[in-house]
Amino acid sequence: MRTEAAHAAAVEASLEIAAERGGDLSPRVYERLFERQPQMMALFWRDTTDAIKGEMLAKVFEAILDFIGERRYADHLIETEVVTHEGYDVPRNVFATFFGIVEEIVRETCGPDWTDAMAVAWRRVLADLDHYVAHPEPEAASISDD
Repeated sequence: MRTEAAHAAAVEASLEIAAERGGDLSPRVYERLFERQPQMMALFWRDTTDAIKGEMLAKVFEAILDFIGERRYADHLIETEVVTHEGYDVPRNVFATFFGIVEEIVRETCGPDWTDAMAVAWRRVLADLDHYVAHPEPEAASISDD
């Protein structure tokens, strides 16, 4: 299920506006994450300079752009990261929470330039992302006994 071109353009436009207006969104994203998932704060005890948070959010933005575009790797990356992070005691639902928080912060940063088209596009993309978070086992990996 590929992202429609109009939805991809709307998400990309919202990210551009947020980048121009908000600069580094990682402090706001992680503040919101820790408000909603306070148990996650303990996992960042080594990140005293917030460099890890910033790098992780940058990778999330890159993955979202690939996910809405050519989808060369993002779907597989998300599936893999869900499983990898379970090893760090990060529940799957935190990923869904995280992507939703990114959308919220982008929306808030866009302010009056947030459009209905952006809202519709983000809802669709979040639903599509949620599929990969909830089902990180690649469907193509099943083996048949033909």
